[in-house]
Parts: sequence; C-alpha cells; structure tokens
Amino acid sequence: MQLDYVILGALALGRYSGYDLRRWMEGSGRYIGYGVQLPQIYRRLSVLVDRGLVEFEVDPREGRPDAKVYSLTEAGRTTLLEWARSPFEPSPRPMDPDFKLRFYFAGQLDREIAIDIVRTELEYRLKHDNLTAEAPSPTEYEPQIPDLDPEWARQIHIMGHEHGYASTAAYIAWLQLTLARLERGRAY
Repeated sequence: MQLDYVILGALALGRYSGYDLRRWMEGSGRYIGYGVQLPQIYRRLSVLVDRGLVEFEVDPREGRPDAKVYSLTEAGRTTLLEWARSPFEPSPRPMDPDFKLRFYFAGQLDREIAIDIVRTELEYRLKHDNLTAEAPSPTEYEPQIPDLDPEWARQIHIMGHEHGYASTAAYIAWLQLTLARLERGRAY
C-alpha cells in the first residue's frame, strides 16, 4: 500500500510513465527508501487504474514502444489528500521509511501538514530516543564459542550503540532544524 502513495504523490507533481516513475525512484527519490522494480510499479499502476485513482493516455513513441502516461483522477487526488491529512503515527524505529514517505509526499501538499508530521516525529523521538551516549552492556558474558574474547565483544557492542546513538542524535537535530525552517516559512 505504501507504494501506492509514492505513486500518487509523484503523480501529484506531473504526468509520468511507469518507466519515468522508476527512474525518479532511482534518482532523486532514492532516499525515501522505496526502491522497487519496474514490474512492481506497473502492477501497482494497474491496480490504481482499476480503483479509479489514476488514468492513462497512450503516448505514441517513434521508433520505440508506445508509453502509457499516467495522471491522477479526482478520486486519486482525494485519496492522496485524505492520507496526507490522516494522523501520523511514528514508528518505534528511528528514521523509518514511513516518516520519509509522509514528509515527502504529504508534506509537499501543505506546509501545515509538513509541520504536523515533523512535530509529531520530533516529539516521539525526544520522548523515546533521546537516550544517553553511554552504552548499556552486560557485566558478564559467557562465551559459547572458543576464543571469543568477551572484552572485545563488549567493545564492538559499545561501538554499535554509539553508532545508533550518533545517528539518532543527528536525526533529532535534523527534525529540530526542519521544524524551525517550516515554522519560519509560515510568514511567506
């Protein structure tokens, strides 16, 4: 279902063929986290056409196969707006693709939607993920593999925790900066 919103959100910006959508997902859309293959895109486009959310026109191409160029229907616009305005529930997992999808495709529709999504995500992260850099680690390991050095394992686990902590701290900082930018932009 999430791929449907990627497609609807992209079609909100213009008319695209399935191939154009895939090219976009491999290019500037790659950071959203929904890398899919062309057959998946065409299957979802077919479903969206059957549901009346998108329609297509055949674009004749000289020397190449004709292309179906898709666009949103009124029902597709309504569905996208309903999803964009529905409550956003943050995932327990920081930097979840659903947040990126919501921010990108729902946020593009309205500044207040973008502000609400970022604020909701930030509040959740500050409550649940604003942890200490000090790594919690077991005091005693009982290695079950010969030659496993428990102190080395502990160091690796600490470094893994530090990576997660640093990534999450940077993510929270980005959310704070983004929210400030969005709220400043209200005046424009």
